[in-house]
Amino acid sequence: MSRSARLFEIIQLLRNAKGPILGREIATALEISIRTVYRDIASLQAMQTPIVGEPGIGYVMRKGYDLPPINIDVEEAEAISVGLSLIARTGDPGLWRSAGRAARKLHGVAPGTRRLLTSAWGIEDSATVNLGEVRRAIRSEKKLAIEYLDVEGSETKRTIWPLVLIYYVDAGLIVAWCELREALRHFRLDRITRLSIQGGEFAGLGEPLIEKWEETQMAGVLPARKL
Repeated sequence: MSRSARLFEIIQLLRNAKGPILGREIATALEISIRTVYRDIASLQAMQTPIVGEPGIGYVMRKGYDLPPINIDVEEAEAISVGLSLIARTGDPGLWRSAGRAARKLHGVAPGTRRLLTSAWGIEDSATVNLGEVRRAIRSEKKLAIEYLDVEGSETKRTIWPLVLIYYVDAGLIVAWCELREALRHFRLDRITRLSIQGGEFAGLGEPLIEKWEETQMAGVLPARKL
């Protein structure tokens, strides 16, 4: 998380709090060190942000401090809120933490969205697949090395080019180009026994493959409407 993002998050936490917040509580919420919290609080106070308090006692923000509004209407805010809460079903801890930060920003400007809730039932956290690592590999077009169990339970080692990550209610799926099969394939997360970034890249080749997948296979795998 960048420094500017951290400062924004601290402001949001203090604005939404009903009482003083200890530095260690801020550190836990943002997954940063307590020393970083103290430095950031001092920086915000130096910028005339009305935060009062001391380490070990807690921090509060004086009433009346606000941030520029997000330019969305009420129904758009509600749609975003529901979408963020559905992320709990993905089994992706990193994505869920990011959704929490985004939700705090949204609640700050559209408090009514707190009334919209969804069930958290969905994919279980994977013990072998770091979904944050998969998302980073998709963004940077990095190859992944995986060990994969097929339907019969036979294990193969493969190098794949991750293209799309699909979150179903009961399972996750990686759409990828498989070097072993020399074709587009779909890999269930719960059948991957080992995964790591291999080091190779497929820079510039991802988009054409995604377009091919959308044209030939997407309808059979993911009934969906694009936003």
